[in-house]
Amino acid sequence: MKMYINGEWSESNSGEEIAVYNSYNGEKIDAVPSATRDEAGYAIKKAQEGKEEMKNMAAHERRDKLIKVAELIRKDKEELAKLLARENGKPIIQTEEEVECAAYIYESFAEEAKRIMGSSIPMDAQPGLENNFSVVVKEPVGVVGAIIPFNYPVELSAHKIAPALAAGNAVIAKPPASCPLTTLKIAEIIEKAGIPGTAFQMITGRGSVVGEELARSSGVDLITLTGSTETGKLVGKMAMENVKRVLMELGAVDATLIFADADLEKAAQAIIEGRLSRGNGQICCAVKRVLVEDKIFEEFTDLLVKKTSSLKIGDPLERDTDVGPLIDESSAIEVQKSIEKDLENGAEVLVGGTREDAVYHPTVINQINPDMNIFKEEIFGPVVPLVSFETEEEALQLANDSVYGLQAGVFTNNVSRAIRVSHKLDTGGVIVNWSGALRAANLPFGGQKMSGLGREGIHHTIDEMTETKSIVFHDVF
Repeated sequence: MKMYINGEWSESNSGEEIAVYNSYNGEKIDAVPSATRDEAGYAIKKAQEGKEEMKNMAAHERRDKLIKVAELIRKDKEELAKLLARENGKPIIQTEEEVECAAYIYESFAEEAKRIMGSSIPMDAQPGLENNFSVVVKEPVGVVGAIIPFNYPVELSAHKIAPALAAGNAVIAKPPASCPLTTLKIAEIIEKAGIPGTAFQMITGRGSVVGEELARSSGVDLITLTGSTETGKLVGKMAMENVKRVLMELGAVDATLIFADADLEKAAQAIIEGRLSRGNGQICCAVKRVLVEDKIFEEFTDLLVKKTSSLKIGDPLERDTDVGPLIDESSAIEVQKSIEKDLENGAEVLVGGTREDAVYHPTVINQINPDMNIFKEEIFGPVVPLVSFETEEEALQLANDSVYGLQAGVFTNNVSRAIRVSHKLDTGGVIVNWSGALRAANLPFGGQKMSGLGREGIHHTIDEMTETKSIVFHDVF
């Protein structure tokens, strides 16, 4: 496939390509251009024209074009889901859900395009300004650089592209190098929907080239990124060279707390879906640590191991597959290496713990202590560490003892405890009686501490992607 710059589908002038593989069987699916810095710079230059086109486009026109995007995504849903399963490795049922979610996001932001409202603030609140009149308006930031991750590329690209266009910005999107194909198909749809070729562009290539150019360039006004915390640090540092705005959802080691009065069957299923099966464990807000009250630790462990053992590992295109491969074999090897030292120091694998090429078998690990790597650092794969606690205070201390704070889950049938614990957890979100791996598009999503900056959501991202301007009419009364 080709990349999309200035309304044209093109190869890179360098002739260099990045091959895209099916991580389950190793076959080459396609290749995409590896853009140069000059090509990224050209796209940024053309985006200066695009931002004026989008700013001058009526809200109802932006709405109609985004509605068209949603309609075309749904029309091509089956094709998109199959391609995504092949290049990404998620089971087909999950990729179908992801594509439908993306359509919903475009549809929802289409409506938000008509609701970007300002206000009038009374000036007579301050002595001496009684005769003045003010209005506060929201204006597009200009050019948005969207850096898209590999784990949910269709859904997460929608969370970045749709609000940027709805708010009247130009967008330059960089899809993930390892699985860019389905997002490029979405770019074709955006073109068909009538978004100007200068206002929306998609450049394929290396993060160290395209991503860095977007982050550093003074021609990009905002960077929106989903990725690791280390990547976020680098991008943020480069963005600050021009003091540009950044919106980042980064890494996490999310905790789920399971108290003795919980529904253990539901809790175990939530851990399966929140860590082992959905996304093959490659979800930023997936369950990374499971804290279980000691009274039920053994019972819950047995239940979780039994459920884990029944998961079907296989071809993502088969509808009964629960777990597919990670994005590539090197990622599976990284997961394997991440827990090896902990196993040497006494951690115990209860089920799983093996790798076949890019497939890492769903794994449950016991005998964990808070100093181990698996407890402190994000492992991007289907691995669940179990830790017991005696008191609510201990559970909160263990959960909050982290530099990260994206989401958390709390299982209890005690309403007072659910409210109390939710307020005390240092995270951007808490899910009660399900895992933290739940993202509702219309809720603000983002983390505390080193898990990110800003919030994404149907009612929130547009605020991040617009500038607030105060206009004062002096001495009009």
